[in-house]
Amino acid sequence: MPTPSPTMHLGAFFFGVGHHLAAWRHPDVNPGAASSIAQLREWAQIAEAAKFDAIFFADNVGLPGPPDAVLAKNALWYPMEPLLALSALSQATERIGLVATVSTTYLPPYHLARKYATLDQISGGRAGWNLVTSGSDFEARSFGLDKQLDHAHRYARAHEYVQIVKGLWDTWEDDAFIHDKAANQFFDSERLHRVAFDGEHFKVHGGLQTPRSPQGYPVLVQAGSSSDGQDLAASAAEVVFTAQQTPEAARAFYQSLKGRLAAYGRTPDQLKILPGISPFVGRTQQEAQDKFDQLQGLIDPVLGVGLLSTFLGNADLSAYPVDGPFPQDLPVTQGWQSRQELFAKMARDEGLSIRQLYEKVAGARGHWTLVGTPETIADQLEHWFTTGAADGFNVLAPTLPHGLKDFAELVVPELQRRGLFRKDYAGTTLREHLGLSRPAHPARRAGATA
Repeated sequence: MPTPSPTMHLGAFFFGVGHHLAAWRHPDVNPGAASSIAQLREWAQIAEAAKFDAIFFADNVGLPGPPDAVLAKNALWYPMEPLLALSALSQATERIGLVATVSTTYLPPYHLARKYATLDQISGGRAGWNLVTSGSDFEARSFGLDKQLDHAHRYARAHEYVQIVKGLWDTWEDDAFIHDKAANQFFDSERLHRVAFDGEHFKVHGGLQTPRSPQGYPVLVQAGSSSDGQDLAASAAEVVFTAQQTPEAARAFYQSLKGRLAAYGRTPDQLKILPGISPFVGRTQQEAQDKFDQLQGLIDPVLGVGLLSTFLGNADLSAYPVDGPFPQDLPVTQGWQSRQELFAKMARDEGLSIRQLYEKVAGARGHWTLVGTPETIADQLEHWFTTGAADGFNVLAPTLPHGLKDFAELVVPELQRRGLFRKDYAGTTLREHLGLSRPAHPARRAGATA
């Protein structure tokens, strides 16, 4: 078992051409860059040169809207299928981890297991699966449903889904393929373990053709912060992305989630918690503030209200005055429940109007926004890291590649100077970067305890 890392972990979150709602309108940004594999390659290489643990692609499986006239103002969807994009990027990078989002709701477990096993093979052990359950009706309609599945139902299915996928990844023991030409035996049949799963939501009998992957399993990542999401994370996740606004809230979440691990026979070092941060970095405080103010000034109010409405389960906030108080009586929906709760709490605690709330979240959608110099940003990250609020951070660059370069070239060296972040990779796999053990095959674990 590896010892917990004394240094923080960093992920680079690729989201369109930047995480800010108005990123594509910035004069220095190429609005079509997220559809270019050459541009994605450049971004990945920036993150790898800075020794990030991984790059991360979010995803959804449908086109938001209508109304299309409003959608036309917005560039915050995902033009590239993430697993295909990461397969290409695996050949343009050498060490950095490759994490992609795939929903348990709309892809059969066998397909997911085989795709990720393949990505882990071709990348030399750098794959990670961000497990989501999909939280929007427009995605459901892409698959012939009138609306999304209920929140609890989605998570119940996800628990079964993970069991099946792990079983498929364990179809073969590590040394099953003996390739004995003299004995005319390609593999040892005693080391083949087929899946036989009959659950409430899935029935899967079979196996995976792909050999067991270099990491045993690709790293399991999860981003739900609701109670259902935390239970799923405690049982299965090895990295959790979360949205937290204060070190106090982050510590409470950190302690709550890690406190659930023992019920599943797990220890705190088996799960890394990475809150999201959206950093605006300047060599002076004024330069950083100017970068922030420039993007804030490009926010379209229609999109600001629409962003809140989407996260609130398509509640029609346009019926409320934009400079009036944020309504606190909106119904809880079946969508992103943790984000709905976060937004309502932010508005209530800070007395925010609808406009003030969308201005506050337009850059990071509920994640922590930092505006400052390399030193002041490093001070804040160090405080969170050293006081039990985070194992590291998922960096949501406001614009790409500029915001990522600012962080990589200005903040990372300061973190390295303080001994808080690596100066080089110590291993070759994502598990090694994160200080996570390679899971032994269940047959070998059973043999060791027999």
